[in-house]
Formats: sequence, C-alpha cells, structure tokens
Amino acid sequence: MIQIAFRNYKASKGIWGSKWVGLEWFERFFTAPTCGRMIKNTILLSLYSLLWGFPVPIILSLCINQLRFPRYKRVVQTVLYAPHFISIMVVCGMIRIFLSPSGGLINLLIGKQIDFLTESSAFRTIYIASGIWQDAGWGCIIYLATLSNVDTSLYEAAKVDGASMFQRIMNVDVPALLPMAILNLIMSAGSLMNVGFEKVWLLQTDLNKATSDVIVVYVYQQGIENAKYSYSTAVGLFNTAVNLILLFIVNTIASKTSEVNFV
Repeated sequence: MIQIAFRNYKASKGIWGSKWVGLEWFERFFTAPTCGRMIKNTILLSLYSLLWGFPVPIILSLCINQLRFPRYKRVVQTVLYAPHFISIMVVCGMIRIFLSPSGGLINLLIGKQIDFLTESSAFRTIYIASGIWQDAGWGCIIYLATLSNVDTSLYEAAKVDGASMFQRIMNVDVPALLPMAILNLIMSAGSLMNVGFEKVWLLQTDLNKATSDVIVVYVYQQGIENAKYSYSTAVGLFNTAVNLILLFIVNTIASKTSEVNFV
C-alpha cells in the first residue's frame, strides 16, 4: 500500500500497472497553499491537547485515591468515566446545542449571542475542553490501578514521620505514577500528528477553517471525496513518518531521564 504514494494509482491498472511518479505527490502537498496552515493546526491542536489534557488524569487519580468512603469513591469514578462512552457524534451535537447563539447554555450564562463555532479563535478551546471532559476520567483508570499497588506501609511510615497529605502525595504517590506517566507521554507523543478526525470533521465550518483545517481531514477529502488515492496516501504517509520520528525522539529523551527503556 505504501507504493501507492509513489505511483499515479489507477484502480483499473492496479498498483503494479500504475505509473511510478516518485516524490511528485509529496512535492504537490508541500507546495499547496494550505500546507503550512494544516501542519501548524495539526501540531498546535495535538500539542495543546497534550499540554492541557495530559496532567488532568494524573490529578484526578491523585484526588480520587484520597477519598476514604468506598461508595462515594465509586460514584465519583462512575460520573467521571461516563462521558467516555458517549459517541463523538453525540458529543459534537451537545457542543453545538450548548454553544448555539440562540438559546445555547453558554450564551445564556454570559448574556450574549455569539456563534462560537464560526469563531476561529474559539475552535481550539472547544476541541481541547471537550476532549478533556470526555477522556480525562477514563484516562485516570490506569493511574488508579498503579496507585492501588502502592505498598500501604509507605503511607503508614510517612504518617509516623509526620508527613502531611500533600507530602505523602508528593513523596509516595507521584514517584509511583512517574513510570506510567512517562510511558503514556511517549504513546501520546507518538500520535502527535493524529488529531481526532471525527470531532474536527463534525465541528468544522467554513468560517473556522483557519484553525480547524488539519491533515487528517485533508486526507479524507482528497482520498474519499476527490478519489485522489495516491495523493492522499502520500499525505498520510508523511503524517505517519512524523509520528514515528517523534516517538523515537521522546523515547530517547525519556530513556535518558529514566532507568527504563520503553521502546
């Protein structure tokens, strides 16, 4: 399938019968007027999502771990996990309703009539905030599992030494979570160029394309809508290559700061 990116693929001729064009499709992509904007938007959306979303599951897991009433703890966990099971289409429908300029909850609260989905400056905030709401609770499961394996004698020893709750968290919980956090960071960095296609596609409008025009949507439009199979494959291959490079870079950095090599 990779060869399609280097050929002028025709379905009637098959892969081997299609003309070899080398790097022509890559050159066309890099010289496209919207190439720079798409790469920038893809990187910024993923980077901001990682920057704001990555710490939230860790913080939630540390907070939930301090709850001492099992029933209340289960209720909190269920409430936090529930958004993860809502489909992207439903989430985007909810976003459109909440942000509607006529009767939307946000506009009612601020007393204005703003169509946020037509504002390019608001798209990244909408995308990132909704992603945190939907996935943060589910993401903290692995951290809670890690905390459940911490030796309780460490907490008891810390209490005997007079450590406060905050000190116990910083000196017992955080070091226990660090290897898993590094592993999740590597996995997240390895997919930095993979912005969620469904949400961007459903929330994108002609007026917010300045910040919502990303590579995965472009690949879909060129490959599925315009049937430019070779061109879309080349763009997708570039996207994958960048992810692979980022994966090795982050793993190298993590390996130098940790005793464990994760890849």
